Amino acid sequence: MIARIESDPADSGRARLPPRLLATMIGLGFASGLPLFLTNRVLQQWLSESGLSLAAIGAVGVIGLPYVLKFLWAPLFDRAPPPPFRVLGRRRGWLLLAQLGVSLSIAAIACADPRRDAVWLVDAAVALAFFSASQDIAIDAWRIESFAPSRQTAALGLYVWGYRIALVLALSGTIWLAVANPLGWHGAYAAMALLSLSGPALCLSLPEPHAPAHVNERLVDALRRSVAVPFADLLRRPAAVLVLAFVATFNLGTQFADTLAIPLYHRLGYGHDQVAAAIGVPNLIAALAGAALAGVLVRALGLGRALVGCTLVQMASLCVYFVLLGRPPSGGLLIAKTVIEELAESTAQTVFLSYLSLLCAREFAATQYALLSALSALGWRTLAGSSGAIAAAIGMHEFYLFALACCLPSIALMMYLLSRFPAGVPPRISGG
Repeated sequence: MIARIESDPADSGRARLPPRLLATMIGLGFASGLPLFLTNRVLQQWLSESGLSLAAIGAVGVIGLPYVLKFLWAPLFDRAPPPPFRVLGRRRGWLLLAQLGVSLSIAAIACADPRRDAVWLVDAAVALAFFSASQDIAIDAWRIESFAPSRQTAALGLYVWGYRIALVLALSGTIWLAVANPLGWHGAYAAMALLSLSGPALCLSLPEPHAPAHVNERLVDALRRSVAVPFADLLRRPAAVLVLAFVATFNLGTQFADTLAIPLYHRLGYGHDQVAAAIGVPNLIAALAGAALAGVLVRALGLGRALVGCTLVQMASLCVYFVLLGRPPSGGLLIAKTVIEELAESTAQTVFLSYLSLLCAREFAATQYALLSALSALGWRTLAGSSGAIAAAIGMHEFYLFALACCLPSIALMMYLLSRFPAGVPPRISGG
C-alpha cells in the first residue's frame, strides 16, 4: 500500500510541517473510503430488495470502472487549478471540485428509485465512482507533496484508519439507516450525502503545497511523463507479462465471490439487522488483525511465499460460503463467515500491496503504483460484473466452485516467478 517516494531538496521544508497536519489524513481517509461501498455493496443490497435480477445486480461491479481508469485523467490534476476554484490553488482546487461532485452524486442516488429510475440510478452511481476516483487522485497528490518521505508512513497509517472507519459506516451504517428511518434507502443515502460534506469542509482548511515546474507543460508531455514512460519501464522488466498477469489475477476469485455477497445474504433470508451487525465492528477488528498478521507472514515466509500462502488461505475462506448455503439463517454463523473472510482478505491484501510497492521504481513510484493498483482492480470492475449472470446460469454452489478455481492461476504464476527471482520480483533493466 505504501509506495516508496524519492526524496528531494524540498523535503526539508515539508518536514517542518506541524504534526496536526498528520491528523488531517484521518479525515481525508474517511472522505476517500465513504463513497466506495455506496457504489457496489450497499447499492447491491438496495437493488436486491427492489426485486432486480441476479444478473443485473452483479453488473453493478462494472459501475466502479473509473477506479481502474483514473490514471488516464490524473495528468490533468497536475496542471493549473480548475477555473471555478483557482484561488484555492492546484491541489485544493481539484480536490474540492471532486468532493463536491461526490456529495452531489450521492444526493442524486438518494433521489432515484431502482424500479422506476434505473437509468438515472446507474448514471448517478457512475458519476459517484468517477468523482470518488478523482478525489483519490487529488488526495494522493496532496499527501505526496505535503509530507516528507520520513512522514509518509505515518500519514498513510492514519489515512487507512479513516478509510476503514468510513467503509464500516458506509456499509453497516447505511443498511441500518435504511431500516431505521421512514424514507428507507432514500433517507439513508441522503444521510451519507450530508456526511460526505465533511470532505469539502476539511479541504478548505488544508494548506496548499508548492506547485512544481511541470505544472504548465503541454498536456501531451504530461501524459508521456506520467503514464507512458513509467509503464514502459515496467514492461522492460524480465517476465514483465507474467508479473502483470499475476497482479491482474491475484484477487480474482475473491472479487467474484464478494460481488454477490450482499445479494446472497438477502436471498438466504438474512435481515438488515443481521447483515449490519455482521459487517460492522467485527469486520473492522478482523481487518486490523489481518494487517498485523501480514507482517508476521512476510517475516516468516518471505514476500513471494507469503503471497502463495495467503491465496491458499483465501481459498479456504471461500469454502465458508458452502456452509452458509447449506444452513438456515443464523446471525452467529454470518458473523463468523464475514470475520473469517475479512481476516483472510485483509491479510492477503496487505501482503499484496507490499509486493506492488517492491515492483515500483523510485522515480516512478507514485505513477507505477497507480497503474499496478488499477490493474489489480480490473477483474473486479470488469469480469466480476458478469458474476450475477454466471451464478444465475450455473447455480450458487457451482458459482463458488468457479470462484475457487479463479484463485489457481495466481498461485501458478507466483510459483514460477519465485523459481526465477527472489521474492518473485524481477530486477529492473539497467538504464530503464
